[in-house]
Amino acid sequence: MSTTGRGTPEQSATADREIVISRVINAPREMVFVAFTEVRHLSRWWGPKGFTTTTQSFEFRVGGEWDFVMHGPDGTDYDEWITWTDIAPPERIAMLHGESRGDPNAFESVLTFEPDGVATRIQMRTVFATKELRDEAAEKYHAIEGGQQTLSNLAAYVTEIVQKGAEG
Repeated sequence: MSTTGRGTPEQSATADREIVISRVINAPREMVFVAFTEVRHLSRWWGPKGFTTTTQSFEFRVGGEWDFVMHGPDGTDYDEWITWTDIAPPERIAMLHGESRGDPNAFESVLTFEPDGVATRIQMRTVFATKELRDEAAEKYHAIEGGQQTLSNLAAYVTEIVQKGAEG
């Protein structure tokens, strides 16, 4: 974080439009990165607690797309679409996420994967077009809790893989 001349933290230009969630996962970053890049893994953990995911199409490359449906625990289906805008294995993934291609309210997310000893610190920084869209995502769609639950699901999934590898 940079600071201003008065020694106070300088707020980023997008701070009022962003949600930042991070978590330490007890697995090497290459493994955590792969769990984000292969649909066979994503479909096992993606989404908040109680949600499941059905993939329609998936191509992990810059410009590639992931079309999927998230199924809520109450039976509601949510059409989702992601296109990958930058990929730097195993450090960074950037994407545009909306309900469908061309969604005017799509938001940008950047995921970073930092080594933390033998573990990985993952940070998900999401930037919305407006403060109002950010507030709506946080209040109406519980984006902060949902993001935390999604990273918790990822941590549990990757930990299971690590344990199976140690056993087998």
